[in-house]
Amino acid sequence: MSLLVRNGLLLLGVVALTVLSLGLPSWISGGEAAFEGADRRAAGLAQELHPDYKPLAKPIWEPPSGEVESLIFSLQASAGVGFIAYFIGHRKALANLRKQES
Repeated sequence: MSLLVRNGLLLLGVVALTVLSLGLPSWISGGEAAFEGADRRAAGLAQELHPDYKPLAKPIWEPPSGEVESLIFSLQASAGVGFIAYFIGHRKALANLRKQES
């Protein structure tokens, strides 16, 4: 299998996974799915079950808008992926160096 065909199949797989991950929740729920975090869902469920519920602690700082909150979450995810990619690359480079030395 040539490199072009392999890359094309990989690209097709990525597109298919993206479409499935974005469309499947909406398709399963009949178009009523919304992207929201688990914290917001838990707070809504707590308010629904116990209307007098008061949180024990409040956050030190709340982002001024949902977009800023999403930006901070994205930066956090990007930093985590960067750290994992660096760790994997570092381990692979060490393994290659050891292989060359022996």
